[in-house]
Amino acid sequence: MKDLLNSIQIQINNSLFLKDPVHTELGKKILINSSIMINEIGFEAFTFKKLALELKTTESSVYRYFENKHNLLIYLISWYWGYMEYAMVYSCVNIESPIKKLEIAIDTLCSDVFLSLKNDFIDKKSLNELIISESSKMYLTKTVDKENKEGYFLAFKRPCVLLAQIIKEINPLYKFPHSLASSTIEGIISQKYFDQHLMSLTDFDHNHKELNTFYKELILNTIIRK
Repeated sequence: MKDLLNSIQIQINNSLFLKDPVHTELGKKILINSSIMINEIGFEAFTFKKLALELKTTESSVYRYFENKHNLLIYLISWYWGYMEYAMVYSCVNIESPIKKLEIAIDTLCSDVFLSLKNDFIDKKSLNELIISESSKMYLTKTVDKENKEGYFLAFKRPCVLLAQIIKEINPLYKFPHSLASSTIEGIISQKYFDQHLMSLTDFDHNHKELNTFYKELILNTIIRK
């Protein structure tokens, strides 16, 4: 499965970029170094000017790929969630039991499967950390409704929809599958962030196995009436 996942082509909304960065060496460097720099200094302090200096290129060259840093952030986050969607789908292939599908999907979302990816334009560790620390800034903006209509957040929505479908398989009468799915995915990210920075708000202490157990039990206890 790892070889198959390494060969997939993630589809990114064309509106996010002016020139697809994966097709040039400079574009690949922009993706690699931007995720590293955002992790080091934070998204608010990150600028294309600073990135250009790091890459020893011009600021205008970076702007040939992305209209602004917000679109670049969404591009990076979309790439992550596109990969995670494929990982969830391939992990559940030929699994008939919906409860087993749920367990596998939660294991995938809680794991570091993304870190096993092999390619030459994603710094896996930095992007993984960026998801934990910066991903909510993708949609917590005044332009969220306009960007949503343009499909900017589809890559994030698809894993939520996939998880909601599994929840409905287990209990077709459950009223809130999408709310539970999105709360679970956001909650996994939040718990990892709390584990790093606000430890009194979590009980997991780097133990992703226990994080898996928590969300499996939370979902099943919520949707299955005893």
